[in-house]
Amino acid sequence: MIGLHTLKPEPGSKKRRKRVGRGIGSGHGKTATRGTKGQKARENVHPRFEGGQTPIHRRLPVRVGFRNVNRIEYAIVNVGTLAQRFQPNDTVTPEVLLERRIIRKLKDGLKILGNGEINIPLTIYAHAVSESARAKIEAAGGTIHLIER
Repeated sequence: MIGLHTLKPEPGSKKRRKRVGRGIGSGHGKTATRGTKGQKARENVHPRFEGGQTPIHRRLPVRVGFRNVNRIEYAIVNVGTLAQRFQPNDTVTPEVLLERRIIRKLKDGLKILGNGEINIPLTIYAHAVSESARAKIEAAGGTIHLIER
């Protein structure tokens, strides 16, 4: 019958800790399993020590430059793309662009750039517009509404 009082570990599964440097009778006295002489026999060497050569953290170059934490990264769309993908008098919003997979991610906002030609009137809602894009859209009879971020 098995009971809590009869449970014990499997024979050979529990090993005793090796106690080194505890006298000649222990079998691990004198040099305490460290061999004879040398740096590793005398003291602990920290794991990053590279034998006296210049350490890796001093050989690698220091990161240089500047990363602006306040940088605004826009999802960009050119007016040429809008002219190809929309019908005259359509309303273009960031949500519509995401839905149609013209942009994959909105990031910090939508910016319309002036690359390409547009000849249909569109109503565009965006967070930013370049001057050339504004001129082309208004020349085609479209309107631009800026969205506050």
